[in-house]
Amino acid sequence: MIYTVTFNPSLDYVINVKKFTKGDVNRSEKETIYPGGKGINVSIVLKNIGYDSILLGFTAGFTGNEIKRLVKDYGCKTDFIEIEKGFSRINVKIRHSEETDINCSGPLIEEKHIKLLFEKLNFLNKNDTLILAGSIPNTLPSDIYEKIMKHLSEKNINIIVDAEKQLLANCLKYKPFLVKPNNIELGEIFNTKIKTQEEAICYAKQMQKLGAVNVLVSMGESGAILIDEYEKTHIAKPPKGLLVNSVGAGDSMVAGFIAGFIETKDYEKAFRKSICAGSATAFSPWLATGEEISNLIKNWL
Repeated sequence: MIYTVTFNPSLDYVINVKKFTKGDVNRSEKETIYPGGKGINVSIVLKNIGYDSILLGFTAGFTGNEIKRLVKDYGCKTDFIEIEKGFSRINVKIRHSEETDINCSGPLIEEKHIKLLFEKLNFLNKNDTLILAGSIPNTLPSDIYEKIMKHLSEKNINIIVDAEKQLLANCLKYKPFLVKPNNIELGEIFNTKIKTQEEAICYAKQMQKLGAVNVLVSMGESGAILIDEYEKTHIAKPPKGLLVNSVGAGDSMVAGFIAGFIETKDYEKAFRKSICAGSATAFSPWLATGEEISNLIKNWL
């Protein structure tokens, strides 16, 4: 089974405006509400391409109930821990010529809630897949990813980490099956700026030496690279298309890679499905459907 963890899920309130003026009244042309959070995005895309997963994490209040309802409407299975006080966050995303995001804090997660999460993680079995994705709220310990990986280290679980800076770097000693930084995040870990594929390959290999089994680096229009567990380098440019949406493309890449690897056990095929899933989301108003991903694979490969 595949499990995703979203520590701080949200309702993403997307507002489209023709013109946005700071300090003035702005009129919306269109509003949409989506369930938000990197783990949630991964689970929805997995479901769109035919794979079930179980969503773990924390929800609270009326917004938490709506997150669960929306996620279930997309066909996903949830096992969230409900927090008694507060409410899950609402993130406001204003789209015009640029994208402006206002991300809120979320509820207070206490030690007892963390304990309940670990109890759920105890049910994971050998060869299950666990995705730890996204930032963590400031009410959680900064080493929560490490604690989870250490807790599960004897279970032979494929753990995928998609996070920033030290949150990702500190997990490498537990040998995650896959890490997926973009080129900016990869550069931040090594205190540099990565602009070329050659630089990305160099630092991805360094990340592998630190413990990561497979390293997938996304580079926007420049494509992506994968250094697989056999130290083979895979490079590909993305399919051509009109960029519509930047939210969830990286999460879609993770979902595509997982699905591709489960289907084929072939890293090159998993890599290519990953790129098509990420690109299909970038070309869509929201997360890509299974049909959009399949069409892109057929026309690109």
